[in-house]
Amino acid sequence: MSSNGKGTPAPDESTRITLQACLEECMEAVDLFLNNHFSESLDKLRPRVNESMYHALIYATVLEMQAMMTFQHDDIARAGNTMKSAQEVCQRFRRKSFSLSSKSSGDVLTEEQLHAEACYAECLLHRAALTFLQDENMVNFIKGGIKVRNSYLIYKDLHAFIQSHSSLGGPNHFHLEGGVSFGIGAFNLTLSLFPPRILRLLEFAGFSGDKDYGLSQLRDGATSFSLRSMLCVLLLLCHYTFLSFILGTGEGDVADAEKLLKPFLVRYPRGAIFLFFAGRAEEIKGNIDEAVALFEDGCRAQQAWKQFHHMCYWELMWCFTYKRIWKMAYFYADLLSQESRWSKAMYVYMKAAYLSMLPQEEDRPFGDNEVELFRQVPSFKQKIAGKSPPTEKFAIRKARRYKAGSPVRLPVPVLEMMYMWNGFTMIRKRPELTKGMLETLVEAERTLQDNPVNEYTVDDRCVIQLLKGLCLKNQGQTQAAEDCFNKVYSSEKKIKFDHYLVPNALLELSLLYIDLGRREQAVKLLQKAKNSYKEYSMESRTQFRIHAALSKLQADTNDTDESTEL
Repeated sequence: MSSNGKGTPAPDESTRITLQACLEECMEAVDLFLNNHFSESLDKLRPRVNESMYHALIYATVLEMQAMMTFQHDDIARAGNTMKSAQEVCQRFRRKSFSLSSKSSGDVLTEEQLHAEACYAECLLHRAALTFLQDENMVNFIKGGIKVRNSYLIYKDLHAFIQSHSSLGGPNHFHLEGGVSFGIGAFNLTLSLFPPRILRLLEFAGFSGDKDYGLSQLRDGATSFSLRSMLCVLLLLCHYTFLSFILGTGEGDVADAEKLLKPFLVRYPRGAIFLFFAGRAEEIKGNIDEAVALFEDGCRAQQAWKQFHHMCYWELMWCFTYKRIWKMAYFYADLLSQESRWSKAMYVYMKAAYLSMLPQEEDRPFGDNEVELFRQVPSFKQKIAGKSPPTEKFAIRKARRYKAGSPVRLPVPVLEMMYMWNGFTMIRKRPELTKGMLETLVEAERTLQDNPVNEYTVDDRCVIQLLKGLCLKNQGQTQAAEDCFNKVYSSEKKIKFDHYLVPNALLELSLLYIDLGRREQAVKLLQKAKNSYKEYSMESRTQFRIHAALSKLQADTNDTDESTEL
């Protein structure tokens, strides 16, 4: 019996099943998971989590996915502990004091030891993701960064090792290659999204991910039908349909997402995960009714994991927002406030926001009152390991004005939050939806002009100008859009509360200039937005989007000069 570097005995040879049998059983568990049989999937994996690196890894990965949907501290902690245990199982299979980059011919790894390296690196990667999820403070960013760096170095060595040992083969080799494709792809894609100053905090100074290379590695992994195909597919779908909108400039490649989804929708026609992403793809195309039908199908497809329902409710809420059907949007915000633990403050804020969009004389559902709801928002503030989600902080700040005995109404709180989730990009292909939003904004502007001036007036006018600019840009009225964004920028010294408006107006103006081919002006504005404003609401999200725009222009010369590709 062999042992690892710490003297822990390796699994007993007589009871251990073969690597191939482990992989086959784990593939069956993944198949169950994708077919909505979540409990059965975990039941299949559980008996061998202490003896098989793959059973341990996939079991912990399923719990991690659940934690990412619930966002509950207990689920995140449990997933983290399970992933740590999985890492310890993988460690038992690793070769003691071995360097993959060593050129010594005596250093030959067995097939199982190579797989152990890939599984160990994957555990580190997952644990880093959970660390960030659990607490966004700087200490945990650094801790997570160390795990990320160690994981990256193993993947880098494995990748080079596989490339230089082309004679490696065997029936399980494609699973190993799939694992390395996932790791290298995940690193390159994820790091390409991060602004350089955040990479430096993560101790990744001097590195930047190659987005295109990352995407190509993930596509290779997604089409390999290996154990990691699911992870590669899900990460790609997240990138195409979410990350490129929330942290980017809103140019997700829907065609690529649909091409990726097609075989999985054929194989898993009732798979809740794939119905959800299919709905999101339709939403991005502006096909809101088709998206609603798919999200509703996703809810009907399974009842075991309510968390999937909450993801669908969230998207349904926005779909009805784009159509300005405020009461239906309110209905989904209400469901989320009752069932989901992600951010009750956010859901109650959205409930109040939707009610505030209704005419004063119209009856409110359930006898709710928006002023009372806005006043409740701060009481639902949550601390996830000492930290509140940025969108929750934003909602609490915006609701503060309702503390007053005679509060000053927020003019368009729904549309303002819609901007935070890049929702105006969703309706750009639907002129009638943009037209409706513009009508709502013009009406809000008229109401503001009719009301007496107060301490919030300038901020409220600027909110409306920013959002009007986005609608006008959607309509191709570029000069009018430019005027709106410039009005916000020129009001910089008069804005009292909503300091996020100026850097975002500069960002939107620069994106408009990019579309018009005015590249140099765009770069100057992006650099100003990036460097001249600090400590405003949703800053990190704005910084991610600025970085995405600069990357698109390949103009951030100071940072690209000092970086090397992974």
